[in-house]
Amino acid sequence: MDGYKSILVAIDGSKNADKAFNEAVNIAVQNQASLYIAAIINEEELSTSSFAYSKILKEEQEKTEVDMLKRIHDAKEAGLSQVEPIVEVGDPKVFITKTIPEAHMIDLIIVGATGMGSITREKVGSTTQYIVDNSPCSVLMVK
Repeated sequence: MDGYKSILVAIDGSKNADKAFNEAVNIAVQNQASLYIAAIINEEELSTSSFAYSKILKEEQEKTEVDMLKRIHDAKEAGLSQVEPIVEVGDPKVFITKTIPEAHMIDLIIVGATGMGSITREKVGSTTQYIVDNSPCSVLMVK
């Protein structure tokens, strides 16, 4: 293998996701690879909230889009020209292991060891474990 060509990094606002993002940028620069930055808003988490679903979804989307703009800027400042944001609502496991890798021929997925959110650490850990176990390509888990 000549190196990675299409790298996917999953972000969720956690410190481990920040570390994963920085690692992904470094690896993408070294390999002159395309970088896909995915923020998947977990629909299951939002639906268990006592607040109005549409209000929380809108707030989460706005927060995610602002974060994404900063990350695109940071990646381009680091020297990457091929940076593509992906913001979706749904099951992060499906998007990160199936939908995005199939659509973009991803050959490396980078994720943080644990994420954040209103769900328990065990469930987040299981998302990372699911990605490791079910990914169609190499996975780098950043601690």
